[in-house]
Amino acid sequence: MKMKNKLMLTLLSGVLLASSLNIFKAEAATSFKDVAKSHWAYSSITSAVNKGYFKGYTNGTFKPSASVTRAEFAALLSRVSKEKPETEKSNVFTDVKGHWSQKEVDRAVSLGFINPNDYKNGFKPNTPLTRQEMAKWLSSGLAAHDEGFNQALKDTKTTVLPVREYFKNQISQTQAPYIAVVMGTGLMNGYTDGTFGLKKTTTRAEVSAILLRFERVSAKSASEFADLVELRAVGTLDSNIELMTPFTSGDSGLSRMSGKRYTFKNGSGSLVFHRAIALNPLASENKQSLYTDVFFTDEELKRVRKGSYPIYSQITVYPTASNFKLDHYKNSQGSYLLIGSRIPNSNPNKFGYITLPGVNTQEFFSKNKNGVTMWVQSYFNSETLPSTRMDDRTIVRLSEK
Repeated sequence: MKMKNKLMLTLLSGVLLASSLNIFKAEAATSFKDVAKSHWAYSSITSAVNKGYFKGYTNGTFKPSASVTRAEFAALLSRVSKEKPETEKSNVFTDVKGHWSQKEVDRAVSLGFINPNDYKNGFKPNTPLTRQEMAKWLSSGLAAHDEGFNQALKDTKTTVLPVREYFKNQISQTQAPYIAVVMGTGLMNGYTDGTFGLKKTTTRAEVSAILLRFERVSAKSASEFADLVELRAVGTLDSNIELMTPFTSGDSGLSRMSGKRYTFKNGSGSLVFHRAIALNPLASENKQSLYTDVFFTDEELKRVRKGSYPIYSQITVYPTASNFKLDHYKNSQGSYLLIGSRIPNSNPNKFGYITLPGVNTQEFFSKNKNGVTMWVQSYFNSETLPSTRMDDRTIVRLSEK
């Protein structure tokens, strides 16, 4: 009798679970009424379904434009991960108890994707997952099982992220590493408008592609991703010059001069150097800098000669002269790493950073008497490599490798 009742309960639970998910197991030759072969994610959806990561709905649809919830993404990650957790955790969230995703959410926590401390007020499983959350889950899952990715999280706390939210100070140092890892590995990308879309949600179609990328990324080491290596260099050395050019500034990169002051020789003010990013726009596309689209445009290619590299320095200028204008800065006798030109395109507006003004320069600096942080552009070649001396006598020289 007990066995019969137990069997009935098991069958009933299975029916309720299938009903709550409203899904069916897809055949190998996947076909959904709402996913035409011309759909941009057709191959990703087909592959993700055939691998058993995703499933369709009982009415024969996939709903590619539907947002993915926290519970759904936890379930998807628990399926795609090939790792075995060191410790199996259960009943992590009280508001997931009895939910169809409870087992999968517990497994996602056990695998390191989800940090329960991020959801102290409840997991709220039916809440659409934001891209910010997704980035953290994916990066955390990688770091939990690979020391290289764990170190990458540490190395990118102060890196420059190639998205508008970074330049608008909308990404904290605690959030930055997770976004750096997903962008550096290609798991997630920014939008064409220059944003990452922190609060945006992600569709089932988009997630199908992300899952397949995660499958590939998790099989590699962190050092195999050139963009991530570059992000780590900018985070630890305050520059990518060693990676993008044939020049070197020594083992510690430009970090020796980062945060240090240079006083203008004309007595009009001073600046503090932060970091410098080099581009190699003449290289093949897959070997170009991750930051190319942040600072450079195709129209500028005609200005780049072989052996010449555009370099973008981030500085904070502190004017002291009452009539301070562009000429005071340009004639301050600093090196090319410190004294650059205006970035001559629309990228500063697109990504939300400041460059030198083109007109009304005295008015610009008068409004920023307490200092203004900006990016300036210079071009280096083997004959114009700068030697930079800061007020504390720190000297950094660029030389050929």
